[in-house]
Amino acid sequence: MTRLHLHLLSDSTGETLENIAKAALAQYDDVETVRHFWPMVRTETHLERILQEVAQNPGLVIFTLVNPATRRILEQRCRTLGLPAVAPLDPVNDALSGLLGQQAKARPGRQHVLDAAYFARVDAIQFTIAHDDGIAWEEWEEADILLAGVSRSSKTPTSIYLANRGFKTANIPIVIESPPPPFLFTLKKPLVVGLTTSADRLIQIRRNRLLSLNQAPETPYVNQDAVTRELAYARRMFADNGWPVIDVTRRSIEETAAAIIALVNDRGDGRREGDSHD
Repeated sequence: MTRLHLHLLSDSTGETLENIAKAALAQYDDVETVRHFWPMVRTETHLERILQEVAQNPGLVIFTLVNPATRRILEQRCRTLGLPAVAPLDPVNDALSGLLGQQAKARPGRQHVLDAAYFARVDAIQFTIAHDDGIAWEEWEEADILLAGVSRSSKTPTSIYLANRGFKTANIPIVIESPPPPFLFTLKKPLVVGLTTSADRLIQIRRNRLLSLNQAPETPYVNQDAVTRELAYARRMFADNGWPVIDVTRRSIEETAAAIIALVNDRGDGRREGDSHD
């Protein structure tokens, strides 16, 4: 097991850096990463305190600092310490400057401005939370996406992820003993997507859920025949209504959401991620 100190310095929230580091580290096995996260680095005094920590725990430095003076100090000190310092957005900014014929504005956190898209995301998150698990079905027509699937098929986490991408998302559990309201089959605006999974995987997830709740691990909820019938009932409903289906058995939440966003973009109704969907 290799141990790596990873220093992430940003003059904004650092969300971009965290995502870049996470994506890069996913390509390596057997690495124990010690993360040192430094957001809102906007003064030389703050940077000096951070550099003391970097010197004590040498490793990789990744940064997004737009202030030339602050950046210059960081790069010089890293060279003195013999540490790599990487600015991952530089190649993108260089390419954009060349194509657009202008220099990037040195404004920290510019991507987090309170514009219409930001408030659309907030609205989408509020809508999604209020329409989880079949709640307030009378308002489903206001949704951009509606996810349908049996219990524990990742509807809720996928809905929340989509909401953070700006999509108003409702979801409903498909239960044999409690059919969905007929209103579901008359929706015009939302894209209805069916989520399915393998019976074995679903039983495993449900058993873990029961154990976490200190409930009996052997119930019809995890019975092989019952779960198989439940999945077949849901798949038949999806097919009868012509809804697209995504098998989440081997997909992460992010991969499932990406597939759903692709379906939305392919509808041809002009709506795209980040737009206001009202």
